[in-house]
Amino acid sequence: MGTPALRDFLGFRAKPPAEVIPVERIPGGLVRGAVTEICGPAGSGRTSLLIAALREITARQEFCALVDSSDAFDPHSAAGAGVELERLLWVRCGGNAGHALKAADLLLAGGGFGLVALDLADLDPGALRRIPPASWYRLRRAIENTPTILLVLDREPVARPCASVALEMQRQEAVWSDRLFQGMRFEAVCRKRKAG
Repeated sequence: MGTPALRDFLGFRAKPPAEVIPVERIPGGLVRGAVTEICGPAGSGRTSLLIAALREITARQEFCALVDSSDAFDPHSAAGAGVELERLLWVRCGGNAGHALKAADLLLAGGGFGLVALDLADLDPGALRRIPPASWYRLRRAIENTPTILLVLDREPVARPCASVALEMQRQEAVWSDRLFQGMRFEAVCRKRKAG
């Protein structure tokens, strides 16, 4: 899935850099009733993809929840990108992976969200690898047969056995106009797409 169109899907546009992609162009898509995992290092575009998803889902008049494990979310930038903050529940977990998983579990059990995002990207990858597989299977069972998308963001794959879609984000190139930096181009490579 490394086509030029995919390389451009998060690239710079003539509009301000806050302009983000339509969710329909995400390779593999965001599947309702399933786990979608987005992996990549800092600066790879995974947060841009999160903002795109939040914008698209809130624009459809649906509520979203963001479980922010490291208090890294910037609501002002999200609002500038078109996320309707009045439709977003922001749960801050202060760096505690256990609290983040529990919060996601409770949100999924409660229902009523078009998207629940679990952002674990700024936590220690070693600590995330120690999360018992049963925790991921529990989240997968909680999301099955619901109209909710569970989006997991991390630096390295940790939920992949339970994910229906796994994307690896990669930074491609800087975009310049004369000597002025305009933005970055990213690529999303679909590493897993479960049929069904």
